[in-house]
Amino acid sequence: MTKQEFRDFVKEKMVFLDGATGSNLITRGMPAGVCPEKWIMENEDVLIGLQKEYVEAGTDILYAPTFTANRCKLREYGMEEQIRQVNHKLVAVSRKAASGRALVAGDLTMTGEQLAPIGSMELEELIAVYKEQIILLEEAGVDLLVVETMMSLQESRAALIAAKETCPDLPVMVTMTFEGDGRSLYGTDAATAAVVLESLGADAIGANCSTGPGQMARIIRSMASVTRVPVIAKPNAGLPSLDAEGKTVYSMQAEEFAGEMREVCEAGASIIGGCCGTTPAHIAALHKAFHAVKPAGTGRRPEGTRFLASERRTVAFGLKDPFLIIGERINPTGKKMLQAELREGSFEMVTRFAQEQEEGGASILDVNMGMSGIDEKEMMLKAMEEVAGVSQLPLSIDSSHIDVIEAALRRYPGRALINSISLETEKFEKLIPMAKKYGAMFILLPLSDAGLPESLQEKKDIIGKILERAIDCGLTKEDIIVDGLVTTVGANPNAALETLETIRYCREKQLATVCGLSNISFGLPQRAYVNSVFLTMAIQAGLTMAIANPSSELLVASAFASDMLLHKEGSDLRYIEYAASCTGVSAQAAPAKAVSKETKAAQPAEASPSSDVYNAVLKGNRSGIGQITRRALDAGLPAKELLDNCLIPAINQVGELFDKGKYFLPQLISSAEAMKLSIGILEPLLSAGGAREQMPVVVIATVEGDIHDIGKNLVALMLKNYGFQVIDLGKDVPKETIVRAARENHASIIGLSALMTTTMQEMRHVIELARAEGLDAKIIIGGAVITQEYADEIHADGYARDAADAVRLARRLLGIREGMGGTYGNE
Repeated sequence: MTKQEFRDFVKEKMVFLDGATGSNLITRGMPAGVCPEKWIMENEDVLIGLQKEYVEAGTDILYAPTFTANRCKLREYGMEEQIRQVNHKLVAVSRKAASGRALVAGDLTMTGEQLAPIGSMELEELIAVYKEQIILLEEAGVDLLVVETMMSLQESRAALIAAKETCPDLPVMVTMTFEGDGRSLYGTDAATAAVVLESLGADAIGANCSTGPGQMARIIRSMASVTRVPVIAKPNAGLPSLDAEGKTVYSMQAEEFAGEMREVCEAGASIIGGCCGTTPAHIAALHKAFHAVKPAGTGRRPEGTRFLASERRTVAFGLKDPFLIIGERINPTGKKMLQAELREGSFEMVTRFAQEQEEGGASILDVNMGMSGIDEKEMMLKAMEEVAGVSQLPLSIDSSHIDVIEAALRRYPGRALINSISLETEKFEKLIPMAKKYGAMFILLPLSDAGLPESLQEKKDIIGKILERAIDCGLTKEDIIVDGLVTTVGANPNAALETLETIRYCREKQLATVCGLSNISFGLPQRAYVNSVFLTMAIQAGLTMAIANPSSELLVASAFASDMLLHKEGSDLRYIEYAASCTGVSAQAAPAKAVSKETKAAQPAEASPSSDVYNAVLKGNRSGIGQITRRALDAGLPAKELLDNCLIPAINQVGELFDKGKYFLPQLISSAEAMKLSIGILEPLLSAGGAREQMPVVVIATVEGDIHDIGKNLVALMLKNYGFQVIDLGKDVPKETIVRAARENHASIIGLSALMTTTMQEMRHVIELARAEGLDAKIIIGGAVITQEYADEIHADGYARDAADAVRLARRLLGIREGMGGTYGNE
């Protein structure tokens, strides 16, 4: 099936997927904890029987049982060298079940390995893992690909990139799984996931697993509101519970499931099926209820709306929306202190500029690492990583080198803006296809090989040629922002008039516009006046955004006031809120104030060494924490004081921000890693003091049969940073091994993790064995499927919903007061 055939297929009718595979196979004899792929190959008639029932129920697309048939997952069972045989065989089994009556999708999911910087796997390695499986799936004859149950937007991107580079015309559907707060484990909201995945080329996007239909409706509505491709919904049959025999069951029956799916379809889903707990009966009920319903077809993205996105936030804007600022400060040009820091490998100033610009009103951050004496590509990738740790704003990738732009776009886990693409031959030919490949927007710079256009008509001609090429590559007007090409009025008296005319011309053509604002006043005195007045004129002419310094109150206030006077939606409140935060500046004093702010921005923040340490942990400043900690020690601050009064309060604050949904997993990890690095410097001094007692031992493991460890690893890291002696036994650990390790190491706490309903029951067995052998260790449990009710039922001592909560629970169970801790290791 080609992409066009897929588009035609989903346009004609509601499309029905299958239901659960794993839970149904277990009820039909598959033991818990076995390698599913191996068991299916040895018992293929069981799967064929199940999938034939799905086809009879009305399924249009069967998922081949290749869910965990990637090299990393198969390695867990010593089967990585059989990857070709496994994928080919499992696709053949599903094709036999389909018998030409349903399409067969090659199924891919997460590898279980975490991407750097959280884990050790690099992006290119992950892409290679997916490429290997995708090639095998195509060889086996799948009709399309589905990437499902994804918790990480970046890993979803990796699978999409792998598909585009191996089988560019094979349709790809992508569904992510979201937590109760509507975000993925890594903090991505549903709308942002939809924006990024569609821009990267997914043919349909949506959600699966995690929730029942009722809770999934708002996720589907959010996705449908920002996308133009079909939206998928594959929810669970409600929430799992345990029956009288201790087996995991889903209580939502087929008719109830179909009834609740009505709201999901009204929210915008047109490709529907079921996940955990759903059976052929559920799909039959779905088909009966919706087979005659006219499909939504595609999402409901408003006409003319543009989207840029980071991993955790989307910025939406149209031609009539309030003016946006692209923060220009992360650029070493003319900034000697920043250049010196970058040469030393420090990103303290970069992260500070990012935070200051976001606080100042920037909606997008421009990142430029162009300077001598550094590896620009390496520094660009590092800068993006550091900025993402302290700001959720989308990024503008700014470089004169094509390879730097490509490396950044490939790595960036959102939808970036390229700054910029001109009619200069090399950039024109290479960067436009690159923008399409990676789903980026770009700034159209009306320059050619001949340099600046000599007339307004030549500028318009260049805009037309670049626009035509972009559309030929599959981009749209909404993917382009035209640079008005501001030159200095001091050299060209018509500079402002020509730029304003360009902006008006683009507005007529329904093109967004941007300009580098400060160019207009170059060489003139009191530049702030010229810049602010020109900005108000440009906004009235239709300017969408400008690359500027948001720390200039006069400039930002002028922009926000202009929007208010033009009666743009929400602009009155924005102006009032901003004005209330301003210090109040007379026109005479404005330029001097602007200069003083500029000077201040280039200087180290005025803060004490202790507050620097606190803020470095709070902001996850891994690159600078070592130097900051040493500065604090050199200033005479005792190691114990830094630990008790800076590090622990900071990581506590991080936990609170995580609980409130203001911080997400990447920030939690960054802060934990920063704290770990600081403790590594303090530890010899703390040990030498001999005043701290050894903290309790925690034995932690993912239970037998479960090979998921993302959550468990995070809990272990957080516990270590709070001083606990953590013995991490890994994943798929038998109960006997867990209890023996707890006894031999005199553990005060046993931590158990499970992600699957099929393995959560093993927690009960660990608790029963521990109690039978007389262990008095407190046992705490957690994982995606675990609840407080389940913890009470199996007599666990506590349930933790996340890593921060696990630390609080452990301290509370052991009576450890806030601020207490033992000798901190640096393992």
